[in-house]
Amino acid sequence: MTHKPPTSFFIIAVLALLWNLMGVYQFYLGNYELESIKETVSAEEFAIMESLPTWYAVIFGIAVFTGVLGCILLLARKKIAASLFGISLITVLIIELYWLLATDIMDVSGAVSIVMPLLVIAVAIFLYFYSKGAKQKGWLS
Repeated sequence: MTHKPPTSFFIIAVLALLWNLMGVYQFYLGNYELESIKETVSAEEFAIMESLPTWYAVIFGIAVFTGVLGCILLLARKKIAASLFGISLITVLIIELYWLLATDIMDVSGAVSIVMPLLVIAVAIFLYFYSKGAKQKGWLS
């Protein structure tokens, strides 16, 4: 039996969809328009971006597209959204921890380079647990 979720549920789901669509845009830039990023970052940062392994782009793609699909299914009030957010969270952890720990980005950019990865991880954690809570409350079928 499903229950009607509060208005805040739909607001959160729409904001999450917009957030994840920005991730899709970043995925596109990083894989198809890397040269356009060159003008906005230092040469050292760009070198790090260029040196990322191919698997990084694959995992990044999985992260953003499962996040978008999870948001769409959350808006459709489907239980599988929680599983997709779980996949997205795992892949976000892989790419962001790799970015922070396996590259020299913190040496190149300093402490400011940790802000966005931590924000991305926090949002992924929130969406996973929020969707699990929505499932337990009967908002998803």
